[in-house]
Amino acid sequence: MSDKKEEFLELFRQNVTRRGADKLLEWLESTDFFTAPASTRFHAAYEGGLLEHSLNVYHVMMDKHYDPETDNLESCTICTLLHDLCKAGFYDVEYRNRKNDAGVWEKVPVYVVNDRFPYGHGEKSVFLIERFMKLKNEEAVAIRWHMGGFDDSARAGSFAIANAYERYPLAVKLHLSDLEATYLHENRSE
Repeated sequence: MSDKKEEFLELFRQNVTRRGADKLLEWLESTDFFTAPASTRFHAAYEGGLLEHSLNVYHVMMDKHYDPETDNLESCTICTLLHDLCKAGFYDVEYRNRKNDAGVWEKVPVYVVNDRFPYGHGEKSVFLIERFMKLKNEEAVAIRWHMGGFDDSARAGSFAIANAYERYPLAVKLHLSDLEATYLHENRSE
Protein backbone atom coordinates (compact mmCIF):
# COMPACT_ATOMS: atom_id res chain seq x y z
CA MET A 1 0.00 0.00 0.00
CA SER A 2 1.33 3.43 -0.90
CA ASP A 3 2.14 5.97 1.80
CA LYS A 4 -0.51 8.35 0.43
CA LYS A 5 -3.22 5.69 0.46
CA GLU A 6 -2.22 4.75 3.99
CA GLU A 7 -2.44 8.41 5.02
CA PHE A 8 -5.87 8.80 3.40
CA LEU A 9 -7.25 5.71 5.13
CA GLU A 10 -5.77 6.71 8.49
CA LEU A 11 -7.21 10.23 8.31
CA PHE A 12 -10.59 8.96 7.19
CA ARG A 13 -10.85 6.23 9.83
CA GLN A 14 -9.59 8.53 12.57
CA ASN A 15 -11.86 11.50 11.76
CA VAL A 16 -15.00 9.94 10.24
CA THR A 17 -17.11 7.82 12.55
CA ARG A 18 -20.44 8.18 10.77
CA ARG A 19 -22.56 5.11 10.10
CA GLY A 20 -21.81 3.80 6.61
CA ALA A 21 -18.27 5.19 6.44
CA ASP A 22 -16.80 1.67 6.50
CA LYS A 23 -19.03 0.63 3.58
CA LEU A 24 -17.95 3.70 1.63
CA LEU A 25 -14.28 2.75 2.14
CA GLU A 26 -15.02 -0.81 1.01
CA TRP A 27 -16.60 0.59 -2.15
CA LEU A 28 -13.66 2.96 -2.72
CA GLU A 29 -11.34 -0.06 -2.71
CA SER A 30 -13.39 -1.55 -5.57
CA THR A 31 -12.84 1.57 -7.71
CA ASP A 32 -9.78 3.25 -9.19
CA PHE A 33 -10.03 6.18 -6.72
CA PHE A 34 -6.56 5.52 -5.27
CA THR A 35 -4.86 5.21 -8.68
CA ALA A 36 -6.87 7.57 -10.90
CA PRO A 37 -5.51 10.92 -12.11
CA ALA A 38 -7.07 14.16 -10.85
CA SER A 39 -7.51 15.43 -14.43
CA THR A 40 -6.62 14.62 -18.02
CA ARG A 41 -3.96 17.31 -18.34
CA PHE A 42 -4.58 20.24 -15.98
CA HIS A 43 -3.35 19.17 -12.53
CA ALA A 44 -2.11 15.92 -11.04
CA ALA A 45 -2.70 14.25 -14.42
CA TYR A 46 -0.88 11.07 -13.47
CA GLU A 47 -1.53 7.79 -11.71
CA GLY A 48 -2.47 8.48 -8.10
CA GLY A 49 -3.10 12.17 -8.81
CA LEU A 50 -6.69 12.08 -7.49
CA LEU A 51 -5.54 10.64 -4.18
CA GLU A 52 -2.73 13.18 -3.96
CA HIS A 53 -5.12 16.04 -4.79
CA SER A 54 -7.62 14.91 -2.15
CA LEU A 55 -4.88 14.88 0.50
CA ASN A 56 -3.59 18.27 -0.67
CA VAL A 57 -7.06 19.78 -0.28
CA TYR A 58 -7.30 18.26 3.22
CA HIS A 59 -3.93 19.72 4.24
CA VAL A 60 -4.71 23.19 2.88
CA MET A 61 -8.03 23.14 4.74
CA MET A 62 -6.40 22.06 8.01
CA ASP A 63 -3.47 24.48 7.70
CA LYS A 64 -5.34 27.58 6.56
CA HIS A 65 -9.10 27.39 7.04
CA TYR A 66 -9.98 24.92 9.80
CA ASP A 67 -11.01 26.52 13.09
CA PRO A 68 -11.40 23.95 15.87
CA GLU A 69 -13.66 26.39 17.71
CA THR A 70 -16.26 26.64 14.94
CA ASP A 71 -15.59 23.85 12.40
CA ASN A 72 -16.43 20.17 12.65
CA LEU A 73 -13.38 17.98 11.98
CA GLU A 74 -15.47 15.11 10.62
CA SER A 75 -17.25 17.43 8.18
CA CYS A 76 -13.98 18.99 6.98
CA THR A 77 -12.43 15.54 6.51
CA ILE A 78 -15.39 14.21 4.54
CA CYS A 79 -15.55 17.27 2.30
CA THR A 80 -11.85 17.50 1.53
CA LEU A 81 -11.12 13.82 1.04
CA LEU A 82 -14.29 13.01 -0.93
CA HIS A 83 -15.13 16.19 -2.86
CA ASP A 84 -13.90 14.66 -6.14
CA LEU A 85 -15.30 11.17 -5.60
CA CYS A 86 -17.08 11.71 -8.93
CA LYS A 87 -13.73 11.07 -10.64
CA ALA A 88 -13.60 7.40 -9.59
CA GLY A 89 -14.21 5.39 -12.75
CA PHE A 90 -14.16 8.61 -14.78
CA TYR A 91 -10.95 8.27 -16.81
CA ASP A 92 -9.67 5.80 -19.37
CA VAL A 93 -6.24 5.50 -20.99
CA GLU A 94 -5.86 5.88 -24.76
CA TYR A 95 -2.76 6.04 -26.93
CA ARG A 96 -1.89 8.96 -29.17
CA ASN A 97 0.99 9.64 -31.50
CA ARG A 98 3.46 12.30 -30.39
CA LYS A 99 6.95 13.23 -31.47
CA ASN A 100 9.62 12.50 -28.89
CA ASP A 101 12.70 14.69 -28.24
CA ALA A 102 14.46 13.07 -31.20
CA GLY A 103 11.58 14.01 -33.52
CA VAL A 104 10.40 10.42 -33.90
CA TRP A 105 6.70 9.60 -33.65
CA GLU A 106 5.77 7.26 -30.82
CA LYS A 107 2.57 6.10 -29.15
CA VAL A 108 2.11 7.58 -25.67
CA PRO A 109 -0.62 6.94 -23.12
CA VAL A 110 -3.00 9.82 -22.32
CA TYR A 111 -5.95 10.08 -19.98
CA VAL A 112 -9.37 10.73 -21.51
CA VAL A 113 -12.74 11.30 -19.87
CA ASN A 114 -15.21 8.44 -20.07
CA ASP A 115 -18.09 9.61 -17.88
CA ARG A 116 -20.23 6.51 -17.45
CA PHE A 117 -22.67 8.35 -15.16
CA PRO A 118 -23.03 11.96 -16.41
CA TYR A 119 -24.63 13.51 -13.35
CA GLY A 120 -22.57 16.66 -12.94
CA HIS A 121 -19.45 17.14 -10.88
CA GLY A 122 -20.14 18.13 -7.29
CA GLU A 123 -23.65 16.73 -7.35
CA LYS A 124 -22.32 13.36 -8.53
CA SER A 125 -19.86 13.24 -5.61
CA VAL A 126 -22.72 14.01 -3.20
CA PHE A 127 -24.86 11.29 -4.79
CA LEU A 128 -22.09 8.68 -4.56
CA ILE A 129 -21.27 9.49 -0.92
CA GLU A 130 -24.91 9.35 0.09
CA ARG A 131 -25.24 5.83 -1.29
CA PHE A 132 -23.27 4.84 1.81
CA MET A 133 -23.55 7.54 4.47
CA LYS A 134 -25.75 10.55 5.14
CA LEU A 135 -24.25 13.99 4.63
CA LYS A 136 -25.15 17.05 6.67
CA ASN A 137 -26.62 19.92 4.65
CA GLU A 138 -23.45 22.00 4.90
CA GLU A 139 -21.32 19.06 3.71
CA ALA A 140 -23.57 18.35 0.72
CA VAL A 141 -23.63 22.03 -0.26
CA ALA A 142 -19.85 22.39 0.16
CA ILE A 143 -19.13 19.36 -2.02
CA ARG A 144 -21.78 20.37 -4.56
CA TRP A 145 -20.27 23.84 -5.03
CA HIS A 146 -16.56 23.13 -4.49
CA MET A 147 -15.80 24.03 -8.13
CA GLY A 148 -16.92 27.64 -7.62
CA GLY A 149 -17.08 29.61 -10.85
CA PHE A 150 -15.73 26.62 -12.80
CA ASP A 151 -19.00 24.74 -12.18
CA ASP A 152 -21.20 24.55 -15.28
CA SER A 153 -24.24 25.94 -13.42
CA ALA A 154 -22.26 28.93 -12.16
CA ARG A 155 -20.85 29.59 -15.64
CA ALA A 156 -24.39 29.49 -17.00
CA GLY A 157 -25.44 32.25 -14.61
CA SER A 158 -26.93 30.40 -11.64
CA PHE A 159 -26.96 32.48 -8.46
CA ALA A 160 -27.39 29.43 -6.21
CA ILE A 161 -23.65 29.36 -5.60
CA ALA A 162 -23.75 32.82 -3.99
CA ASN A 163 -26.53 31.70 -1.68
CA ALA A 164 -24.56 28.52 -0.84
CA TYR A 165 -21.42 30.49 0.02
CA GLU A 166 -23.40 33.00 2.08
CA ARG A 167 -25.13 30.32 4.16
CA TYR A 168 -22.36 27.76 4.52
CA PRO A 169 -18.81 28.90 5.34
CA LEU A 170 -17.62 25.31 4.83
CA ALA A 171 -18.48 25.65 1.13
CA VAL A 172 -16.22 28.70 0.81
CA LYS A 173 -13.43 27.01 2.76
CA LEU A 174 -13.59 23.88 0.60
CA HIS A 175 -13.54 25.92 -2.60
CA LEU A 176 -10.53 27.95 -1.43
CA SER A 177 -8.69 24.80 -0.33
CA ASP A 178 -9.41 23.12 -3.67
CA LEU A 179 -8.20 26.17 -5.62
CA GLU A 180 -4.97 26.46 -3.64
CA ALA A 181 -4.21 22.75 -3.86
CA THR A 182 -4.87 22.74 -7.61
CA TYR A 183 -3.04 25.91 -8.62
CA LEU A 184 -0.32 26.32 -6.01
CA HIS A 185 0.62 22.80 -4.90
CA GLU A 186 0.11 20.60 -7.96
CA ASN A 187 1.73 20.31 -11.36
CA ARG A 188 0.39 19.37 -14.75
CA SER A 189 2.64 16.32 -14.74
CA GLU A 190 4.57 14.10 -12.32
